[in-house]
Amino acid sequence: MGPLSVFLAFVVLIVFASIIASSIRIVPEYQRIVVLRLGRVVKVAGPGLVLLIPFIDRGIVVDLREQYIEVTKQTCITKDNAPVDIDFLIYFRVIDPTKSVVEVSDFRGAAIGIATTTLRAVVGDIDLDQVLAKREYINEVLREKLDEVTARWGVKVTAVEIREIIPPREVQEAMIKQMSAERNRRAMVTEAEGKREAAIRVAQGEKEALILKAEGEKQAAILKAEGQALALRYVDEEARKLDSKTVLLQYFGALEAIASSPSTKIVLPMELFKLLGPLQEYFAGKKEDK
Repeated sequence: MGPLSVFLAFVVLIVFASIIASSIRIVPEYQRIVVLRLGRVVKVAGPGLVLLIPFIDRGIVVDLREQYIEVTKQTCITKDNAPVDIDFLIYFRVIDPTKSVVEVSDFRGAAIGIATTTLRAVVGDIDLDQVLAKREYINEVLREKLDEVTARWGVKVTAVEIREIIPPREVQEAMIKQMSAERNRRAMVTEAEGKREAAIRVAQGEKEALILKAEGEKQAAILKAEGQALALRYVDEEARKLDSKTVLLQYFGALEAIASSPSTKIVLPMELFKLLGPLQEYFAGKKEDK
């Protein structure tokens, strides 16, 4: 066998090996292969080992995992004629591999076109304030509109998320001023609430102090009245123990004090003479004892 024959045999072997290798596919769990035999879809194969007929079958790989499309900034005009720039993400996954291959040639381009058209229509029906406030509403409307169209392509749109909404510069400046004013208002309200709370606490403290003072004065008055009553009771008890002789001695003591004064006239009360009778009897008894 000459060198040319060896070379040709080697080339044939390589070609045969490449044909065999191209006809054997190993499909992972998250992929499927749409098999077209002579241009006609015959089956969806996978996962695992898939054998294709050389030169007759052609396999198109379809990824079943959830994917996303990034839509760059789109300028939309709101109902009140304010331009806004919006960019968002579209999350989707293939649920029918055959339709995703046969029904649409460029799913990503078609989805972006429908999403931008729908976005402009939705934003054009609402004011700028609603665009800034109703982000979830816009997401849901876009998802529903996209899902209606992509369903015939065997694709399910799972979510649409707006990443950023950029209003005009003058609107941004007005929003900054509004936020600053709102922060100042909240600070003033907080300060007023603090002063009010402090005033309430001071008033409560003064009230409690006055109550305690009044309670103290009340207790002091009660104790003073009880002391005076006790003193009067004691005086009354002691007065009950006094007899006429003791009273007469008290009168004599008073007369002695009066007599020591420089006055030349002394007025004696009539009660004094009434008390002399018992005193006379007392001295008479002493005399008889002697």
